[in-house]
Amino acid sequence: MKTLMIVCAVASLCAFSALADDVSTPKFSIKPTGRILMDGAVYMGGNSKIENDEDTKFVDGVAIPDLRLGAKASYGKWKAKIDVGFGYGKVGLKDTYIEYDINENNFIRGGYFVPQWGLNSETSSSMKPSYEEPTSNEFFYANPRLLALMWVYDKGQYFAGTSVFTEANAMKKNATEMGKQSWGVQTRLLYRPKHIDGDVLQLGCSFNYSSPDNEEHNGFNYSANFPSRVSKVTDLSATIDHAKGSFKLSPEFLLIKGNMAFEAQYYYMNVIRKDGFKNFKAHGAYGMFRALLIGSQYTYTHTDAGVATPAAGSLEMVLGYNYTKGSDSSAAVWGGISQDANCTFNYYVNSWMIARLRYSYTTVRDRKVENLLPKRHVNILEARLQIIF
Repeated sequence: MKTLMIVCAVASLCAFSALADDVSTPKFSIKPTGRILMDGAVYMGGNSKIENDEDTKFVDGVAIPDLRLGAKASYGKWKAKIDVGFGYGKVGLKDTYIEYDINENNFIRGGYFVPQWGLNSETSSSMKPSYEEPTSNEFFYANPRLLALMWVYDKGQYFAGTSVFTEANAMKKNATEMGKQSWGVQTRLLYRPKHIDGDVLQLGCSFNYSSPDNEEHNGFNYSANFPSRVSKVTDLSATIDHAKGSFKLSPEFLLIKGNMAFEAQYYYMNVIRKDGFKNFKAHGAYGMFRALLIGSQYTYTHTDAGVATPAAGSLEMVLGYNYTKGSDSSAAVWGGISQDANCTFNYYVNSWMIARLRYSYTTVRDRKVENLLPKRHVNILEARLQIIF
């Protein structure tokens, strides 16, 4: 039923496009969008030899973790987008929003999308230069797709993205089914004294406050997988009950000099608890060095305040390191402490095709979670061919 509604919506947009051809200004346009990711992975040293071990196994293999079809439309100052995902045979809505450009420096967006928060909000899940997002970004639930209203200011040396939102489940269930809805506010604030192609210096910080969003709306569940989508194996896992809300902040740094770039982000979270339970505190950080081995220079994207996709024919090397501490003894929560070192090569074949190759070494320790080993490590070699338009 959901798929039928989506197809009807796209058909309606196409019909309206035909009617709008008779109008000189403003002009209505619509174009199809889509993507497909094809992954293969080999895991080395990742499985324990403990008899009756219940922890999930790494299994070498291939997968199509993301397949999407949709459409983008524009009419004067109005824009709209709708995406349908078919990853692993499951159908679900992805970006679905409408946007109004107030002027060249301000716009408002409402719908289901990833609001601005940190550096990783400027790239979609398939466009991460490090192949997969940093573990810290996943564990701290930094960039989920939410039902939100966002205002973005982008002018000169300053950038701000401010959002109010409710939880993602509001797209799957009505309020009666949920019993209660989580809500939150967040903002990304940037200062960029240099922001031209090939020469960028950007500093900023993101803030977030949200109410409990687990099924009972009295706690939070934070988790992250090892950085691969062929085998999905839990890396970090923390459940915090008796919660009133969570506060997160994340300073960020971006530097571009010609054909080299460096980005870094720190994460801090404090889950405020009640009934005499100690607050849960966690932190993490990642750093990423990027270099164009073939290609002239990195360019800057203003709309999202980050590094633009390199030009066709570019060959890029990315070196990254991530540290995440999801254990807090004072709160009696041991979600694990994870480290990840990785190297990725990205070849931008043309404007719609990218080939990626990545090696990573990931460890986790200090876990006290049911059915998970207290410590684990794995070497991952994976490759991806992606088509996106």
